[in-house]
Order: sequence, then C-alpha cells, then structure tokens
Amino acid sequence: MKSSLLNNAYFLLVLTALFWASNMVLGRALGHDIPPFTMAMGRWLVASLFIVPKTLGAIRQHHPELRRHWRILCALGILGIGGYNTFAYLGLQTTTATNGALLNSFIPIATMPLSWVLLKKHLSLGEYIGIVISLLGVLTIVAKGQPAELLSMHVTIGDFWVLVAVLDWALYTVLLHWRPASISPSLLLSAMVLIGIVVLMPAVIWELGHLQHPLHLSVTDLLGLLYMGIFPGYLSYVFYNRGVSEIGPSKASLFIHLMPVFGTLLAYLFLNETIHTYHLLGIAFIMSGILITMWIKKNAT
Repeated sequence: MKSSLLNNAYFLLVLTALFWASNMVLGRALGHDIPPFTMAMGRWLVASLFIVPKTLGAIRQHHPELRRHWRILCALGILGIGGYNTFAYLGLQTTTATNGALLNSFIPIATMPLSWVLLKKHLSLGEYIGIVISLLGVLTIVAKGQPAELLSMHVTIGDFWVLVAVLDWALYTVLLHWRPASISPSLLLSAMVLIGIVVLMPAVIWELGHLQHPLHLSVTDLLGLLYMGIFPGYLSYVFYNRGVSEIGPSKASLFIHLMPVFGTLLAYLFLNETIHTYHLLGIAFIMSGILITMWIKKNAT
C-alpha cells in the first residue's frame, strides 16, 4: 500500500504541497536568525548531499549531453533552485507565513498565461475569467482587504517578493516542458542544484559581508536547515518533477493550491499567526478561479 502511494503522482504532489507549506513556516520562523540568501544556500547544500553523490558517475558519463543542453539547464537551475526559494525567503522577512502560503496558491493561474505565451496553448474565455477572479484574490490578500492600500501603493515589500517567487516558479514549471528527455530526472535535478548553488554563492558572500553581527546558528537553526534540505528541497523537487512529467505542468501546478490549507494550519499551530477575514476572502477568490479553470478544462476534453 505504501509503495503504491509513493508511485502515485497525485499523492506525491500532495506531499509536495505539504512540504512546501512547511518551508514557508520555517522560512518565517528562522528568518530572524538566518538571512535569505544564506538560508537558500544552506537548504540546497543539505539537499545536494542527497542528490549529487548519486549522480557523479552519470555527470561524467553524460557530460557532452549536459553541455549540449546547457541553456535550458541553466534556466531551470537559476529559476527553480537559485531564484524561487530566495525570493520567498526575502518575502518572509517582512510578511507572514500565512500570506506566503496563500499567495503561492496563485502559481497555477500564473502558469496558464505563461503556457499560452511560451507553449502556444490557447486559453478559453472561461480560463481568462478564472485568471481574473484568482488575481482578485491575490490583490485582496496583498491589500489586506482594503482597496485603498493598492491605490496608495502601501503594499508590503514582503508580499512583493513572494509574488516574484510565484512568477519565478510559474516560469520554471512551464520551462520544464523543454527538459531534455535524454537526461534522467535524477541527473537533471543534480545539474540544477549545482547550477543554483553556483548562482547563489556570490550573493551569500555579499550578504554575510554586510551582516551587522556575526552569524551564529543554533541547534534549532541547523535542524531547520536540515529539514528544509531533505523535505522541501530534495524530496519535493523529485516529487514535483515526477508529477509534471506524468500529468503535465498545468495539472501538476494545480496541486499547489493545497499550500494555503497546509500553510495556514501550520502557521496557526507553530507561529500563532491569526487568520483574518481578508485571508479567507482572498483564498475564496483564488480557489474559485482555479475551480472554474478546472471545470472548463474538464468539459473541454
């Protein structure tokens, strides 16, 4: 039973949403001790211990193939490894884990127009309506239920960076369409992690050089980075890439809307964050947009 579940793409995508929601909570909890670039680097250094050693032989064997596809590999490594988590951790310095999880539920909607632009997948009128309704949900959360907040541009910088992370991940999801079929998923992830670490390194050096006090990591901080590397890092990317390859980017990205459910609950339990009415209203808009889109797709097939 356990083995069959771990071979089920849908179950793996549910676990992915749970692990990524917990990443938002941990990113918020550890943000006072670990700066964002360093947190992203620490997470991927841990993940690399589980990923890279297994593929060293394959890297040597398939080196010509990796060089041939260096453009798409660099794009995936920069976006999926170097970019997304760094932007999310930047946002979580000043916004709540609840907001972070809720705004990430906009990823499925952000993925669709990018699929239209890059993959030439045409959207129906109903799908456009779904995107607009979900966008209203994002704006509701960002504006804290007060439209005047948007008009006066009093949007928190934290919410802005989380939305950058959302667009980053949506683009990464669409670009997975061009992942080289000749490169195995494990080798692809290994190459992406190495590229992401190289991209993050200069930013980490700059960040640590500008700290106002020396970086001291507690046992809790180290355990948090260990968890981030293994579950939201290593396992989640394996599960997500597997899901995208089996059911496609549009369907796979829809599972991310489970993040608000998991994230809100975890933030309430571990960070004592309060759920406001505008959170519920925002997620209602986002979920409505996603459900409309799903219904349109189902009836179109």
